[in-house]
Amino acid sequence: PLAPADLEACYAISLATGFEGGDASHLYRDPKLMGHLYVAPYALLEPALALVVEDGDGVAGFAVGTTDTVVWEERLEREWWPTLRGSYADPAEVPPEERTPDQRRAFMIHHPAKTPSAVTAQYPAHLHMNLLPRTQRRGVGSRLLGAWLDKVDAPAVHVGVNRANTGGMQFWAARGFAALPVPGRTLWMGRALRA
Repeated sequence: PLAPADLEACYAISLATGFEGGDASHLYRDPKLMGHLYVAPYALLEPALALVVEDGDGVAGFAVGTTDTVVWEERLEREWWPTLRGSYADPAEVPPEERTPDQRRAFMIHHPAKTPSAVTAQYPAHLHMNLLPRTQRRGVGSRLLGAWLDKVDAPAVHVGVNRANTGGMQFWAARGFAALPVPGRTLWMGRALRA
């Protein structure tokens, strides 16, 4: 289980894996922005579905998620985004093509996109899983995914993958996730968990 003491390491992992599956630290002035979106709310608001992988060097990966994405997005609007909105300016006045990576993430805090209903209707649960390179291609991801799936109580689960992250797409496809016909920069992939 992800313990409170693990959260800082998980923030660092989000950044270290946040650019098409690789290191995003060169892109961001604020190293916590990725973690604010993709790990911290789950660790703090949905701890029963927050797991970490540890090796001799410490926390090396995490899997976090929720059973009902629609309810989760509503909960974030009530319990997570308001505090962050007080810390980050809304860059809505900056044209999208001129926004820095930090501004793009801040825009997501102020204007979070809803997961398409075509995804959530069939695959209500979702997860984020990130592993540092030192644990990749060693079966760790498969074991972590299996442990997370053992905890989730949902008929089906989805993930969203940047279409430029070919390694991520291959990982999920090899574990039974199928690409869903939803256009956009994100490739949505789903997997049934039970009949």
